[in-house]
Amino acid sequence: MTDQELFNLLALMKVDGVGDIMGKKLLNSFGDASAIFKAKNSQLAAVDGIGSVLLKNLKDKTVFEKADKELSFIKNNNIQVSFFQEENYPERLKHCIDAPILIFNAGNLDFKNRKIIGIVGTRQITSYGTDFCRKLIEDLAPLDPVIVSGFAYGVDIVAHQAAMDYGLQTIGVLAHGLNQIYPRAHKKYMARMEENGGFITEFWSDSNPDKEKFVRRNRIVAGMTEATIVIESADKGGSLITANMANEYNRDVFAVPGRVTDKYSQGCNNLIKTQKANVLTSAADLVYMLNWDIKEKQKNIQKQLFIELDSDEQKIYDFLQKNGKELLDLIAIACDIPIFKLSGVLIGMELKGVIRPLPGKLFESI
Repeated sequence: MTDQELFNLLALMKVDGVGDIMGKKLLNSFGDASAIFKAKNSQLAAVDGIGSVLLKNLKDKTVFEKADKELSFIKNNNIQVSFFQEENYPERLKHCIDAPILIFNAGNLDFKNRKIIGIVGTRQITSYGTDFCRKLIEDLAPLDPVIVSGFAYGVDIVAHQAAMDYGLQTIGVLAHGLNQIYPRAHKKYMARMEENGGFITEFWSDSNPDKEKFVRRNRIVAGMTEATIVIESADKGGSLITANMANEYNRDVFAVPGRVTDKYSQGCNNLIKTQKANVLTSAADLVYMLNWDIKEKQKNIQKQLFIELDSDEQKIYDFLQKNGKELLDLIAIACDIPIFKLSGVLIGMELKGVIRPLPGKLFESI
């Protein structure tokens, strides 16, 4: 996209009354933003949804001054811009009707051919939620997923930190422009985030983190990811809005169950109870439900005559050799390994090519 094309798109997005859906209608009808501004009123009026007020707004020349100012900010700060019709735009997000026409990126982002999951939840994360989130990401790390969240307090920042600790790309979706960071306390994480991942937003540089923008931000998290995982949530909150949006986009949703008496498990338990989310108790649940094929990963591991197994892996392998196919729960009992730990061990063994998963949470040795 040339600077002139970006300039015209920015101007179009500043027209009062032209949102993402109407903007896409206009672009589909006229081909590009420049043609929209050159079109006659009769041509514009032929587009469904355009009335006299919007016709007048499309002739407002002040939008070009605003576009020029934003383009200068983009160029001066090395901001990357993704247009929804181009390859550098998140593929799954393209298919959401209300996806942003433009998103602004900072960092080293790669949206191509990746397992991308969103992790959301309460800002008041408990030690249970923290431990689960970190363990989940640790166990998923061999599959190299991209971890997306909102860079907020609580579950968000725990997910980002864990992703960075395990060498995964992580993306913070912001509810404001790239001229600032919110919350300010998280500014210390920015440089590390941008080394392998970074930030995206649909908001211009003059946009502050107003309350309504967080809801709009949530649809990007839900839309660009293969699945949304809710770690902890009260019975109301932004993470539940994200989960509902993910369901509307026909994405998978997972929720971590908790005790019925725990305030920050109520939202997750309700999602599960109303069948709006799958139960998530381990990384193995996610891998199985999303049908992630780790055979491709196995091909990249050098074949060895003798594969080294640690004590837990050897115990599991010997058990499966003796008993054949067995359920996850029975493996845990027989090998005296807690479920939360067992899931990660099994994924590691799959990557080593010594066991394989079967439908119904069964596993067998190879």
